[in-house]
Amino acid sequence: MISRNPPDRIVESCLYADNLDAAEQFYSQLLGLTLVSKVENRHLFYRCGSSMLLIFNAQETLKSHPRVPSHGAHGNGHLAFGVSREVLSEWRKRLPALGIPIESEVTWPGGSQSLYFRDPAGNSLELVEPALWGLPD
Repeated sequence: MISRNPPDRIVESCLYADNLDAAEQFYSQLLGLTLVSKVENRHLFYRCGSSMLLIFNAQETLKSHPRVPSHGAHGNGHLAFGVSREVLSEWRKRLPALGIPIESEVTWPGGSQSLYFRDPAGNSLELVEPALWGLPD
């Protein structure tokens, strides 16, 4: 039976990194996200617009926690950040200037654009115009 009240947004997304110090420098200093919570060697929690980005040390998430079931993933993940075309153009210049290679640039059918690059843990990150999915800028 299909729910009459399906979820209407993603509140948090998770990525995993073995080196949280490198992840913190990348997401705080280079991307400019706001750090909300940090537990040494366990997690970094960032605000990203109206959502949260959680970055966990995967090995630590396997350990028991009094309120949260263990969770985690193995291997590199993917996350797409929504930006306007103007902001995407700025990042197209800024990423190489920061020493972050752009792996791929895509113009999708319909004209929306994406840039792909990697964080220090090897996660695939994308800057994309939300119109790709029919979402507002």
